[in-house]
Amino acid sequence: MTTLIPIILAGGEGKRFWPLSRRKRPKQFLCLDGSGQSLLQATATRLLPLAGDWHKLWVVTSALIAEGVREQLPELPPENLLIEPEGKDTAAAVAWATLEASQGHDSTPLGFFPADHWIGDNQAYLQTLQAASSLAAKEEAIVTLGIKPNYPATGYGYIEQGEAKGKFGGLPAYKVSRFTEKPNQETATSFIKTGGYSWNSGMFIFRSEVVLQELAILAPEMLQLLQAKGKQAYGELEKKSIDYALMEKTQLAYVLPANFGWDDLGDWNSLERLLTKDGDNIALANHVGKDTKGAIIYNSDGEETIVTIGLEDVVIVRDGNVTLVANKNRTQEIKQVLKQLQQEPKFKELL
Repeated sequence: MTTLIPIILAGGEGKRFWPLSRRKRPKQFLCLDGSGQSLLQATATRLLPLAGDWHKLWVVTSALIAEGVREQLPELPPENLLIEPEGKDTAAAVAWATLEASQGHDSTPLGFFPADHWIGDNQAYLQTLQAASSLAAKEEAIVTLGIKPNYPATGYGYIEQGEAKGKFGGLPAYKVSRFTEKPNQETATSFIKTGGYSWNSGMFIFRSEVVLQELAILAPEMLQLLQAKGKQAYGELEKKSIDYALMEKTQLAYVLPANFGWDDLGDWNSLERLLTKDGDNIALANHVGKDTKGAIIYNSDGEETIVTIGLEDVVIVRDGNVTLVANKNRTQEIKQVLKQLQQEPKFKELL
């Protein structure tokens, strides 16, 4: 029995994991936890029990990496791979996929899931999704999964819990009071102290008719273009996130605070949360170190060895013909470096 129809959002570029992630090998194609599965493959495997079979699972991706998605997920029916002609952020992806995947499945809730997140406890994850699906099936609700915060992160959006709406699948649900984008440290700390905030996971569950009714009110131009032209409308669409276009404006947003072990793997530093340290460092490489601590070291070539002396709090990544050496506190600047590389034709192959 299909609990929900999962739709995986797999169009991201994952620039923060450069040089391992490239334009045609984005973050969702990488295996970062030593499991042998890419993040995309792990996401699909996790969601299949809820879908029932591959014919009820969909993927939205970009034309640039569509062939890579086919290679990663050979069981996915070709018609269930929605290929965007250009990136217009998540609002367009969610709206188009809702129109496509809901045909013939109006009453079955749809679920949208980023392809590049890590989940620690699959069983707790599935139980949470079943609860969210139950809520979406019974109420005029756009359900988002909130992650119970365990530190005052400034890189995540926060969801404030409003009125309690009972329990679904044993989990409490709340109306969303408001969304707050990436607060500063002081604000994030105050949020956590209240106990009434969750991290915004970017996962949504809803019935298609509920969201299409809301989009008709809150983003009518986008919806009308997609209804009339499908993906041929992309050239005319504004670039908007689903949070901005819908979730921050709708009165039908609900949050289900959950705790199943989650990380959005935003950059190389997230490996410290994901992996156990080997001594003083995280090393996914042949590494010999002297007086080196707090380092994150990755090498895609198992035949090579990286030797470090007297280093602290650095990221070293070697992939093919590129080596990145960066202070751990400045990994967010990788995007700026990539912009520099784009200016030089000789560096085009490195992107």
